[in-house]
Amino acid sequence: MKTVLIFSFSLFTFHSMSAQELETLINEALENNPEIQKFDFQHQIASEKVNEVNSLPNTEFNFGVMAVKPEMDMPMERFRVSVMQMLPWFGTITARENYATSMADAQYIEITIAKRKLVLSVSQLYYQLYEIKSKQDVLDKNIALLQSYEQLALTSLEVGKASAVDVLRLQIRQNELQQEKEVLVQQYNGIQAALNGLLNRDYDVKVSVVSAMVIPEDDNFYSYESLEVNPELLKFDKLYQSVERSELLNQKESGPMIGFGVEYINQENSPMITSSYKDMVMPMLSVSIPIFNKKYSSQTKQNELRKQEIQSQKEQRLNLLKSELSKAISQRNQSRIKFVAQEKNLKQAKDAETILIKSYETGTIDFNDVLDIQELQLKFQMNQVESVKNYYVQSTVINYLSN
Repeated sequence: MKTVLIFSFSLFTFHSMSAQELETLINEALENNPEIQKFDFQHQIASEKVNEVNSLPNTEFNFGVMAVKPEMDMPMERFRVSVMQMLPWFGTITARENYATSMADAQYIEITIAKRKLVLSVSQLYYQLYEIKSKQDVLDKNIALLQSYEQLALTSLEVGKASAVDVLRLQIRQNELQQEKEVLVQQYNGIQAALNGLLNRDYDVKVSVVSAMVIPEDDNFYSYESLEVNPELLKFDKLYQSVERSELLNQKESGPMIGFGVEYINQENSPMITSSYKDMVMPMLSVSIPIFNKKYSSQTKQNELRKQEIQSQKEQRLNLLKSELSKAISQRNQSRIKFVAQEKNLKQAKDAETILIKSYETGTIDFNDVLDIQELQLKFQMNQVESVKNYYVQSTVINYLSN
């Protein structure tokens, strides 16, 4: 269990460029998130149940007094007092404690799962912010590039080698990129608000992200067998254990209960009583036997069915986790492939740009080609940013499932 909790804090520190800032956000979320606090309170309540069940049945006190004295020559009692304590069968209280403890353990797993999901959500939102910021940087560079092209077009216009339409087209393209940048600003604010919500702080608190990230050469991946220790599966093990302890408790409660007590009877003075002991003290023994125990046999059958149900749920969840892991690995591999392809395309686009700029010296530059190459460069750069983001998002899923 300690290993599982440690994972919650180190899950996504696999990349040194983003680890520090992201780790700070994760720690703040784990400390302040209301949902985590909710699960923590639920675990405390479940733990306190152990003290609740560690108790005996109520002690019975009885007191009776003679309200109307009959006219009899025999000595009459004035009042009687009795006390009785019922005791469950041997080991019943221990069985109750064990069952309550197992339920608390299962609730503790829920805290671990909630923390891991919170880390996953914070990390994915962080990488989305990185994507938007990187795209904004790409747009800034492309706007600056178009501005340099515009200067070339203005110079060519003066010597009659370009038309005013070329200049206007370059300006329109800059306006389009500026619009895209402003849209990204709004997207950033929305995702930033969502991230601040997970951290339980004001929605408009600024979140800074790293300026650059790269896809590492090697991929971290754990075997499918590591899914067996995923808390989502450990939860079913704890539930299975709680049902087993519930059955042990059921067997203990099907046994008899034994009661011990004493009764005191106070009698009035009478000449008929020659002994010096006129009052009576009676030790008492009581036995409660569940003769009609169909209730307990039914509970046993229910527990057996619950165990089979839990096993089926665990197998179903394991199959789903394997499917999600395979999907995440595939998508991460796709991101790497796309990144490499876009890198090659971007290099070729820059070569084409260099050729166009050199052709300006001979006076044969075609600004339609310039815009086409610029659009290609922008497309490739945006795709690269998306590939990096998708790579890390899928890596968070892989680590969540298999670490």
